[in-house]
Amino acid sequence: MPLQEYETLKRLVEEAAEDVQKAAGGNKAAGTRVRKKMQEIKAAAQEVRKKILEGREAEPETPQQST
Repeated sequence: MPLQEYETLKRLVEEAAEDVQKAAGGNKAAGTRVRKKMQEIKAAAQEVRKKILEGREAEPETPQQST
């Protein structure tokens, strides 16, 4: 499981929380920081998706049982 990539994603979201609140209050500089952090979050999420897919493709297929 891509646990490390997921932990990175969670950390990035947590780092953005304070600036999101500031941006919601009208702080333009915080808004800029949030947009930048969102790009990092997008890349991290894509990495998690990639690792999940790689793990799924590496698993051997189990034969379906018919009843």
